[in-house]
Amino acid sequence: MLHYEAGGYNCLHQDIYGEIAFPVQLVVMLGQQGRDWEGGEFALVENVPRAQSRVEVITANQGHGIVFTTRHRPRKALVVFFRLTLRHGVSPVRRGTRYTLGIIYHDAK
Repeated sequence: MLHYEAGGYNCLHQDIYGEIAFPVQLVVMLGQQGRDWEGGEFALVENVPRAQSRVEVITANQGHGIVFTTRHRPRKALVVFFRLTLRHGVSPVRRGTRYTLGIIYHDAK
């Protein structure tokens, strides 16, 4: 369970725990943005080699999930694929409390 109150946020990061990390994660919204909180958008940042980073801001309704990669995702260049490094975080919550369920698959020895 993750929760952020007004002023709370989560810096851009990767959730890599243990020697083995599953390539995707899931976050499920347990409340509704606009009703239960303002702000607190989910941010996904791609670090593009030799270019500016690209950010995607995602909002989801209560009960909806966001599946995203843990560390890398493939991207096609002209003729070959390469790996983009991704990080995720949460923008500051301006009002209310944001609750989510975060599921990280990893080797928990």
